[in-house]
Amino acid sequence: MRRQLVMGLAFGIAAALSGHITQAQAPQLGFFITSAGPGKGADLGGLVGADAHCQTLAAAVGAGGRTWRAYLSATASGVQPAVNARDRIGTGPWANAKGVVVATSVADLHSDANKLSKDNSLTEKGEVVNGRGDTPNKHDILTGAQLDGTASTAAGDSTCGNWTSSGEGSALAGHHDRQGGGANPTSWNFAHPSRGCSQDNLRSTGGDGLFYCFATK
Repeated sequence: MRRQLVMGLAFGIAAALSGHITQAQAPQLGFFITSAGPGKGADLGGLVGADAHCQTLAAAVGAGGRTWRAYLSATASGVQPAVNARDRIGTGPWANAKGVVVATSVADLHSDANKLSKDNSLTEKGEVVNGRGDTPNKHDILTGAQLDGTASTAAGDSTCGNWTSSGEGSALAGHHDRQGGGANPTSWNFAHPSRGCSQDNLRSTGGDGLFYCFATK
């Protein structure tokens, strides 16, 4: 009886330690789609405001100890040079709220090998974002970026006034569910331009003012 009790305790301790080790080895949250935008359409308060929104949402789920940046490009303006979304997000790897590594590096993120999809591109809370066929559709994710993650050099607005406009202008957006219409319907970061910059404009084409956040370290 005593031998069985000792063996049972040993098994229980081993199982507990094994569970602890497994949990400790799970990748940290390093990527998410914002569960909500600031609520002013594409006016995110510029890159600084967008980064702060990422940091706040991450902190709300216990990931505020990491440095977060919005995956957003900005175009050159005056003496300010262009900013590429791909240059803002660190080096990877990045895991979602379920521990799935969606990309191992910047190059992997911008290749066909990334694991971004409706099922993997989750919010900071681990929730799936509505996509094409859902009501309402929210698959347009603001980026202002081209396929390679760089800022657009084409004429016209591609960032809603560098993320300060909730009225006139337009912004490039990707489809987190990798389907829909536009020039690149299956692209997560550059599917088509938005119809405008207001919350209503973004919603009219299948968005909600959401954007991607990545941990830089």
